[in-house]
Amino acid sequence: MKRSMVYLVGAGPGDPKLITIKGMECIKKADIIIYDYLVNVELLRGARPDVEFIYVGKQGGAHTLSQEEINKLLVKKAQGDKIVTRLKGGDPYVFGRGGEEALVLFENHIPFEVIPGITAAIATPNYAGIPVTHRDFTSTFGLITGHEDPTKDESSIDWAKISTGVGTLAFYMGIKNLPYITGQLIKHGRDKDTPVAVIRWGTTSRQKTVVGTLSTIVQIAKDIKPPAITIVGEVVKLRDQLNWFETKPLFGKTIVVTRSREQASDFADKLYEHGAHVIEFPTIEIAKPDDVKPLDDAIKVIHTFNWLVFTSTNGVDCFFQRLFELGRDVRDLKGLKLCAIGPATEEGIKKYYIKVDCRPPKFVAESVVEELKKVTPIKGESFLLPRADIARSFLPEELQKLGGKVTDLVAYKTIMAKPKDVDLVEKAKNGEINIITFTSSSTVRNFIQIVGEKNLAALNGRVQYASIGPITTQTAEEMGLHISIAADEYTIPGLVNAILENVVSQK
Repeated sequence: MKRSMVYLVGAGPGDPKLITIKGMECIKKADIIIYDYLVNVELLRGARPDVEFIYVGKQGGAHTLSQEEINKLLVKKAQGDKIVTRLKGGDPYVFGRGGEEALVLFENHIPFEVIPGITAAIATPNYAGIPVTHRDFTSTFGLITGHEDPTKDESSIDWAKISTGVGTLAFYMGIKNLPYITGQLIKHGRDKDTPVAVIRWGTTSRQKTVVGTLSTIVQIAKDIKPPAITIVGEVVKLRDQLNWFETKPLFGKTIVVTRSREQASDFADKLYEHGAHVIEFPTIEIAKPDDVKPLDDAIKVIHTFNWLVFTSTNGVDCFFQRLFELGRDVRDLKGLKLCAIGPATEEGIKKYYIKVDCRPPKFVAESVVEELKKVTPIKGESFLLPRADIARSFLPEELQKLGGKVTDLVAYKTIMAKPKDVDLVEKAKNGEINIITFTSSSTVRNFIQIVGEKNLAALNGRVQYASIGPITTQTAEEMGLHISIAADEYTIPGLVNAILENVVSQK
């Protein structure tokens, strides 16, 4: 039985979290993803590793493929017994030419489904603090193209009717034609003092909104470039009261996260919630040790240890993964006491339904020793430390000085990643990046190696550097980076709070 299927999926207006659950399911099961210019590429991360990506974006006059060529491509790929997901910005059937593509599929006997998406005319004004309908202002709402088919002999828009017959008007992609649009509305009876908002890159951290009237908006919006949507109507007056998105504390800030890709999401989500645009620029990757035998040997005699000490969530996950791979489970840890540095490490242990016996108040190795001294006679106790290959030597050395028997093993190694965003330096030079964050010494060292020391001088005064804790800060300062934002609590939430305090204090 053939698997051929094409999903015409609305990807939403820009914020990747506005895609529907069904739309995301279509991304996950696709063999081929054909996507447009206005599709947020963050959505592509949900695809299978072996998926084929085909970009067919249209930007201004620059078209990767013509619409006719896109139609042929859809047919060709689907006929290859493939599942094709066609990702389109907004909704496929709202000025997205999805209807044309669906007809071509129908004519070629190719099965298809259309997955609706949130359209820009509703979402974009929402994020700008403008409800498209409101019982005190209007009960009618119209969607109009601001860029009609250029091959038409005359406009199919009945300006006389829409100018006074519809309360809120949303014009798609009409920036270039804004003088014509406002002129037609005034000419056909709309009050020249009617409020107007022009919103660029709506629902994203790049969103920019300007407000005027039909008689003034052309001049006010003269520097606004596509993509943008224009909202005409009395509801625009509500923006001052309902502008929830652009008033977020980190709105307009671009922040770079240098953590490993596996760990970046949680950090990025917290920054995103406060309105930041986040660039994931992983400088490290987590890998298995070159030799797992020492760790395996320790696990086989796990019952001989008194303490299992974890200094990171990576150490927790890598240890338990190896424990399970050896055919063992948490019952083998019976009688063992566990110590964790930091709340994130403790939560990592708890997800295996194991209680933590010791968690130091400060999230550094020095504090571990002091706290362990309070709860156990270190002399004669046996400690297992599954850690990174580049972990500091302080902790095992101090425990040994106090008479502890320490087995310090490599549970994972950190290697330098190859970030896809190679234009980071240029973006920073152009003022497109505000803050670069570091969550470990290795992220600092690898960042400098990837970017290149000669480029660091170009970033001085253009970006701020933020550090999760004193060890990371010390490494950065020693390597010539000035840390202007430092977390008081050495955790991801602590770093987020430090960034928030810094940004708010500068406003």
